[in-house]
Amino acid sequence: MGKKLSVIRFKPKPEHYETFLNDVIENGKDRDPQYPHFCVRAGDEVIAVVIRDSDNFEQSAQEGVVNWLDERRSMLQEYDPVNRHTIPLSGDLVE
Repeated sequence: MGKKLSVIRFKPKPEHYETFLNDVIENGKDRDPQYPHFCVRAGDEVIAVVIRDSDNFEQSAQEGVVNWLDERRSMLQEYDPVNRHTIPLSGDLVE
């Protein structure tokens, strides 16, 4: 069983920065410790770093992240018309 690492960049609107940051932190609290979740404060961005089971990666990414993000889009600035509200990067975790 392999693992996937995802790095997702968000750019909250300044007035929603702290609320969004706290939402990202809360979203990671109930995760299985085998698949950790980190939150990074980077200037005007919030970056989520998540490790997932590669077997369930596609399903969990589609179901969890999209639904969670849809509820918070109004809190975010768009990066550009292609990336919209996130800049994601995912790949196989090599260790």
